Amino acid sequence: MRKLIAVMALSVLAANVMAAVSPEEAAKLGTSLTPVGAEKAGNADGSIPAWTGGIPKNAGAVDSKGFLADPFANEKPLFVITAATVDKYKDKLSDGQVAMFKRYPETYKIPVYPSHRTVNLPPDIYESIKRSALNVHAINDGNGLENFTGNRYYAFPIPKNGVEVLWNHITRYHGGNLRRIITQATPQTNGSYTPIRFEEEVAVPQAIPDIDPAKAANVLSFFKQSVTAPARLAGNVLLVHETLDQVKEPRLAWIYNAGQRRVRRAPQVSYDGPGTASDGLRTTDNFDMFSGAPDRYDWKLVGKKEMYIPYNSYKLDSPNLKYDDIIKAGHINQDLTRYEQHRVWEVVGTVKPSERHIYAKRHMYIDEDSWQVALVDHYDGRGQLWRVAEGHAQFYYDHQVPAYTVETLYDLIAGRYIALGMKNEEKSSFVFGFAAKAADYTPAALRASGVR
Repeated sequence: MRKLIAVMALSVLAANVMAAVSPEEAAKLGTSLTPVGAEKAGNADGSIPAWTGGIPKNAGAVDSKGFLADPFANEKPLFVITAATVDKYKDKLSDGQVAMFKRYPETYKIPVYPSHRTVNLPPDIYESIKRSALNVHAINDGNGLENFTGNRYYAFPIPKNGVEVLWNHITRYHGGNLRRIITQATPQTNGSYTPIRFEEEVAVPQAIPDIDPAKAANVLSFFKQSVTAPARLAGNVLLVHETLDQVKEPRLAWIYNAGQRRVRRAPQVSYDGPGTASDGLRTTDNFDMFSGAPDRYDWKLVGKKEMYIPYNSYKLDSPNLKYDDIIKAGHINQDLTRYEQHRVWEVVGTVKPSERHIYAKRHMYIDEDSWQVALVDHYDGRGQLWRVAEGHAQFYYDHQVPAYTVETLYDLIAGRYIALGMKNEEKSSFVFGFAAKAADYTPAALRASGVR
């Protein structure tokens, strides 16, 4: 009996330590698969082209503020999906997209353009991806990573299950250290809104020269967010240490409150805690389409499918636009959007019986070329479709970085939404590769950051 128990224990241990892929499988990266693990070939009818290396770094002009020219500005939509024609295209739409046509039949539309597989990454990131494929293991029932060292990007380029697909989104390449000024809007049902402006930084341990390796061993990234407008919120600062294994060591977060002039721990900045200045329209883990620990859900990998997803959203990022051009009643101005047919990984997250979250189910669609979450349908505890998220992506070709232009999250019941990430009226586009110091991401540094 004792021997049987030992064998069972070893079996459970083996199940909880998910193996990296074999050298033979890893050799597919850059051959039959792209270097990030997508299918290199196009689809049967040619509507999805083969990946031929992405677009070059000089694909378009870059203005004095860092905004990119649209390399596809002369293209016209192949067709535009409306409420009258949506049934014809349902097989390539999420349930949430279909629901948006029902909720806003007069104004919601999906313009579908020719597909372009624009994503390509720097050579050193491709090397990191292959190293991840050969070495990284999932531990703690998939909620932590082992042997994820060096440049920590794309933990599972050849995933075997749903949580591994999700980890690729969480660990994707953001361009090293990233600084940005962005605006968030939470319009009322009539379209009126007050812009919320943030100054944000994301820094990764491998790009902070003076960091203590021991302190950074379980840190994926450092995030700092300062609110600069409106005046009633200005001066508040959030600091997050995003950990790799949040079961072993939960996310660490602190907030500097400008009114109180004090720094305090912020355990509510996780899971379904309310998002910053979001008027209750998003959770903390809605940020970046999904962020934080995956441990409250069981993640089922459904497979791959072809869908119409927001892509190459250069028009939506134009510095010639005002926020009023984008923010409209019910949803953003869909005339400014661009959708393309791409292959996506389909993953369904269902809350574990022992856990709680306001979203009982999250139905995700993740782009194969960038590993960015493109669409998410969120369901409440009654099984009702509640919120619909769209990540309007663009590829920053000058720095070889995929990112979001705008993240939208539509509340089908309330008839309101949140749009996060706009920078059209700001003084600069994203700043990649800035010099970061370890001291900048400590609670002691928050007070100085938040002085009005």
